[in-house]
Amino acid sequence: MALRRAEISREIHEGSGASGRFLLEDARAGLDRLLQTHCGQIKLIYLDPPFQTGERFVMRVRVGEQEWKSGRGTLALPTFSDALSREEFLSMMREVLTRCRMLLRDDGMIFLHIDYRTHPHLRLMMDEIFGEDNFLNEIIWVYQTGGRSLKHFSRKHDVILFYRKGPAYDFNVEAVMAPRTEPRTNHMRRHVDPDGRVYRSVRVGERVYTYYDDDPVAPTDVWNDLSHLQQRDPERTGYDTQKPLSLLDRIVRCGSRPGELVLDPFAGSSTTLEAAKRLERDFIGIDRCPMALNVARRRLGGATYSLEYPPFEGEPLCEASATPGVGFYHVRLERFALEPGLLDRELSGLDGVDCWSVGYVRDGEYRAMAESARTKRAPRLAESLDAPAYAGQLALCVSDVSGRCFCYEIDPE
Repeated sequence: MALRRAEISREIHEGSGASGRFLLEDARAGLDRLLQTHCGQIKLIYLDPPFQTGERFVMRVRVGEQEWKSGRGTLALPTFSDALSREEFLSMMREVLTRCRMLLRDDGMIFLHIDYRTHPHLRLMMDEIFGEDNFLNEIIWVYQTGGRSLKHFSRKHDVILFYRKGPAYDFNVEAVMAPRTEPRTNHMRRHVDPDGRVYRSVRVGERVYTYYDDDPVAPTDVWNDLSHLQQRDPERTGYDTQKPLSLLDRIVRCGSRPGELVLDPFAGSSTTLEAAKRLERDFIGIDRCPMALNVARRRLGGATYSLEYPPFEGEPLCEASATPGVGFYHVRLERFALEPGLLDRELSGLDGVDCWSVGYVRDGEYRAMAESARTKRAPRLAESLDAPAYAGQLALCVSDVSGRCFCYEIDPE
């Protein structure tokens, strides 16, 4: 059966609960686009930009059923280069942060995740753009990872700069309070009430202050209770510089409320977007790495979201068939072969496919109706999918292991 390549600008997946968008483009271009529609509408922004390491980062991609079973990816594909000069980096960040301030609501907040390399420069820049009076915290995220230095004290923390847009900010600290993990150890006297709860008391003047050991407390500005992702952590997507979901869970909880909008201009591994989805916040992510699309599909499953990307170059060989049923079409993906020389290895069968779906094209948009993506629990792709009868041109969309997406119109037999 002949397939016709369809040029689409948006891929739509329908679910329930939170909804959002993922824009495949440079952060500055994506923010410019959002300023046309979302100026002053975003409640929370989290940024995890390049750290000025001078390195080139990769994503370990799992190829085929066997690698998804083992949990080890053997294909190392480039994600981004952190090799901008200091001047280029600071110029880029000034443009990004200026746009972010314009996008924030009057009660909005921003968290900028950096490390020792750019901290002094970006702290001064944030003071300039957001105002010194709007600085709230310099959060120290302490973590334990392998490796120790003998030339200086080992560097085992990142810095997260926390600013508000203005004095009307809505900081939801109650959402991140938790029971104390260690008992109080200070000069206060220890007591046990009739219900068996331990509390401490201290007299100051004529007043007695009482504090229960199991009362929830808010985190301080030193976060040493959130673990860094280890090499074999099941949460890992293969994307370098990925941050743990627990870290973004805390930031999204305190910086927004259900139904409000969260933005990550350097979305990468989509951790921010998944945290927002789980907490029923709407979300927007921006990243220019195509493989981020494949990660987003897995992490955003169940939500309503769109993936927006320009047409991809390439001519992979795709063969499929479609037969009509009663109220549905049965679509079978028979072959998908990447162009010779595209990767440093040859792939067989459907190993070059990361995920695929069937749906309908209408007005330049593709709406997925059924999809199959490799996961560790289900490493084998479905060879056929059923699309319910729907208005529009029947189509299938294939995303390969390099992140490229190809949509094809098909006519049932």
